[in-house]
Amino acid sequence: MQPLLLTIIVGIFIIGGIFIGSTTRNNDKFLDLSIGIALGVISMLVLLELFPEAYEHIAFQDKWRTHAFIGIVAAIGFLFTNILDKIIPHHHEETHKNKKTAETLHHMHLGHVGILASVAFILHNVIEGMTLYITANESIKAGYLLCVGIGLHNIPMGVVIAGTLRNKKQLFISTILLSVSAFVGGLVMYLINIENELAIGILIALTIGMLLYIVIMELLSKVIHSKNKHINLFGIATGVIIILISIILG
Repeated sequence: MQPLLLTIIVGIFIIGGIFIGSTTRNNDKFLDLSIGIALGVISMLVLLELFPEAYEHIAFQDKWRTHAFIGIVAAIGFLFTNILDKIIPHHHEETHKNKKTAETLHHMHLGHVGILASVAFILHNVIEGMTLYITANESIKAGYLLCVGIGLHNIPMGVVIAGTLRNKKQLFISTILLSVSAFVGGLVMYLINIENELAIGILIALTIGMLLYIVIMELLSKVIHSKNKHINLFGIATGVIIILISIILG
């Protein structure tokens, strides 16, 4: 049962990240900072973690076939998030004479981004829970090390969610789902014992497409139209550094 226990511990790291983000977010400058951190964290996560993992699980003899397959599945994930984007109530920011109205719409838009990010992160954590269970089941020592590595990655994810979700009910639900998602992945492996490399690779590629949509269509556009680009850029640099440190320590 130790492998399953490790997947629970990973969820605690996310709660820690959400707590950090929640205690420092009641500030307009932190809103711009959180957008930058989200952009840095998610971009580096896709480039340095998910793409290599996808190629590790999806390895056809023909490299071009592997590239094409991952690209197509990622595109499906991108399209799925676009559909999800249209389903979730969306509040576009417009020019308003009433400053409070504009600020309210700004917070609503961030909440929209937070919901999309939560969905992608939940899928990502389910996959990591599967990987952690398999690793710990083969070597508990390696499982401990992987648990620390995943946990360090989950802290900035929690900060991102807390920084974008302004609605307390949405944040509470996301916290619960995110904190148990890795355990769900581990439980699936425990009950069904799925070890199909291709299936896991497809899930990772779908996650890549979902996160790319959030980066390109949501976060990047916010940074481009931001009035505090220097704060956004500082946030991006911070997010990149956080992920790099977590990779080195993990």
